[in-house]
Formats: sequence, C-alpha cells, structure tokens
Amino acid sequence: MSTIAPDYVKTDMGSIQIAPEVIEIIAGLATVEVQGVAGMSGGLAGGIAELLGRKNLSKGVKVEVGQREAAIDVSIIIEYGNRIPEVASDIQNNVKMAIESMTGLNVVEVNVHIHDVHFKQADKPIDEEPAAAHRVK
Repeated sequence: MSTIAPDYVKTDMGSIQIAPEVIEIIAGLATVEVQGVAGMSGGLAGGIAELLGRKNLSKGVKVEVGQREAAIDVSIIIEYGNRIPEVASDIQNNVKMAIESMTGLNVVEVNVHIHDVHFKQADKPIDEEPAAAHRVK
C-alpha cells in the first residue's frame, strides 16, 4: 500500500490538508495503546522485526489516503499469551475510532499484520559466575 497525499479540503477561511505522516502517527499511537501489543514492527524486509518505542510510531504503519477515506495497514509484535484475533480486533476498532474522530476521514479498512511474538523475560537474579575449578593449588 502506498502513501498518497490527500487533496486539499476547501473551507471559507482557506484549505486544510492532513499529511499522511500525521495519520500514520495517529494509527501508531492507537495501536500501541491496545493491551497485548508489545510494539510496532518495522517489517521483515530487513530480515528482522524490531520493537520500536514511541519515538518512531509511524514505523510499521502504511496509509493510503484520499480526500474523504483512508485505508491503514499496521504491523505489530504481539505479547505472548494474548489471543491474536481479540488483539487484532481491538487494534482495528481503536485505529478506526482515533483516525475518524481526529481527522474526519472515513476509515474503510484497518489491516493488522502480526510479524512476531514477544516473550516476557522473567525477572531473574543475575547469577554470579561459578567459581572456576582449580586443578592446581
């Protein structure tokens, strides 16, 4: 899906244009708010999926924007133990609601791509290295 700049909306006071990058950030924020999402995935093009922090929420989000409609693709890493269909449905609803309420665009589809599963690390005390066996004293 490609990013297309939307047409200008004309008003009595001028024109309004929402950059596709703004919609990507809104979608990214709405995605990471969902319980069970470990992070956004930059995709598997480079051979790895990485956890991305809030600094770059547009990574893992692709948008196609017209004058009145938008289609969104989000790529995520899910936390182990969550039901994928429930998390994906929550993402779809949250992204649609956020974009429609903030931009006025009609979201026609939200596609969720799960690229990886994140396993929580148990908090383990750091073991000291075992003492080396001395053969000669």
